[in-house]
Amino acid sequence: MSRGPQFCWSRWPVLFLIPLFLGTLAACSGAPKPVYFPGYPVGFVERGVASWYGPGFHGNKTANGERYDMHQLTAAHRTLPLGSVAVVRSMSTGRQVTVRINDRGPFARGRVLDLSLAGAQALMMTGTGTSEVELRVIGYQGRTAEMGVLRVQVGSFSDYQNARNLLERAKGFYSGGRIQTIDLPEGKRYRVQIGQFPGEAQAEAAASRLESSLDLQAFVFRDDS
Repeated sequence: MSRGPQFCWSRWPVLFLIPLFLGTLAACSGAPKPVYFPGYPVGFVERGVASWYGPGFHGNKTANGERYDMHQLTAAHRTLPLGSVAVVRSMSTGRQVTVRINDRGPFARGRVLDLSLAGAQALMMTGTGTSEVELRVIGYQGRTAEMGVLRVQVGSFSDYQNARNLLERAKGFYSGGRIQTIDLPEGKRYRVQIGQFPGEAQAEAAASRLESSLDLQAFVFRDDS
């Protein structure tokens, strides 16, 4: 059996060998360089309701360009950087699972995470459909990218004209609005999205203003396109 490259310690100055040996270990380990995102450090914690998405989306393109595989341990989050790795713990059972964020969602008020089928099964929440969870970011891996702007979604409609009407009302408060057309298993949806905000504080303030002014429910998400 080959034992790989051998070092003859007696022939090398000690001061040279130490950095050489450490560099060899780093190269062999293949450890990725740490990635840092303002506002989302390793250790970032969020609590809320998690849901899951499965067969109707299996094979669809995710926000980071991958194909959604409901049998892999992945999840969708509205604002965390793509490539985030998080431990998700069920507050009711104590069960936990580690997932990688590769998609955006959930596009529903009051929810913080959409787990893959595999992730939901690990938490034993497929029957109930939702669960109170705590997620903790433990690192980043795979494809990561610069974070896109934040937008506020104020409505989602099956009828385009209803979406258009709401967009015109919202434009009185913030510019940069748009209607995004999404193909879902139940049919097309027209999502009304407002503004381009550099930070969460500004985006959350805009969401609160739009909610009170237009009597609707709004939430913030990150646009990676």
